[in-house]
Amino acid sequence: MPKISVVLPFFNAQNSLQLAIESVTRQSFKDFECLLVNNNSTDKSVEIATAFVGRDSRFILLNEHKQGVSYASNLGSQHARGVFIARMDADDLAAPNRLKLQYEFLIKNPDFGVVAGHVDFGGDKQNAAGLYRYTEWVNSLKTPEAIALRRFVESPVINPSAMWRKSIEDSLGGYEHGDFPEDYDMWLRWIDAGVKIGKIPETLLQWNDNSTRLTRTDERYSTEAFYQTKAKYLAKSLEKINRHYPKVYVWGASRIMRNRAAFLLTHDIEIEAYIDISEKRKIKENLLFYKDIPSPENAFILVFVPQTELKQEILNFLLKKGYVEGINFLFVA
Repeated sequence: MPKISVVLPFFNAQNSLQLAIESVTRQSFKDFECLLVNNNSTDKSVEIATAFVGRDSRFILLNEHKQGVSYASNLGSQHARGVFIARMDADDLAAPNRLKLQYEFLIKNPDFGVVAGHVDFGGDKQNAAGLYRYTEWVNSLKTPEAIALRRFVESPVINPSAMWRKSIEDSLGGYEHGDFPEDYDMWLRWIDAGVKIGKIPETLLQWNDNSTRLTRTDERYSTEAFYQTKAKYLAKSLEKINRHYPKVYVWGASRIMRNRAAFLLTHDIEIEAYIDISEKRKIKENLLFYKDIPSPENAFILVFVPQTELKQEILNFLLKKGYVEGINFLFVA
């Protein structure tokens, strides 16, 4: 039996699939199988995959007729024989030592369920500035504590950079299909269940951006879909850590931030007031000027402000006030 099962779903990926598979063939760790899962491709992708299957018995071609990467990925996992599952996307390139380093990490750290690695952004850093900033942010999460603490900001793991124990997926379930980002939902579900996620401090994947990537084209990856997904798990987490549950204060009083915070109301969270840096803003809800916030003993604050520079200023302010991240406040944008 192979030690690692690489699961690589693809759909109409003839322009990138060959390079992605070749990056798997160049792995220094050789004891793997690679499950290539065709998800109704109509271009030459299947021909490319079939050629590799014919040359190397470690490569296996599967077909998933239900359209969707969650279905294709789960089919690969169902057929996986390895103890560990490594995800790959048809757009990306794995570094030659990726499987080796991640395998060794999970062997040496049995209390960890998942390990990722640093990711190199393969795209136009100006035209895709948002994705580039996201990549840099994910790379900045270097410990399981940081990954867990900041998981409600954004997805703390870039999906095709991860390797996990198959036993975790078997017990907690893999990707669920719905009108939400399936990978973010899975990471939040697993962390909520106590799964520790590690990070190799080396670049293990080139995450390539293109116009057809699902994060660009699929409504399940819209900003609103992310906020709906995180609201469900954020509410569960607040029940555990917020001594004032279900009451919270929301830092961010603009219409956009209030709309995003409103997803929490469907999970029985009560918003005591909105906090704003302006004394002039007028809203129908309760509003607090930021200098008038309660003491940390009397409030739990959710910071919905997305701007990096402002978040740093808010962090500094709250720390000076005696607030502790994860105990009295969380960043959620």
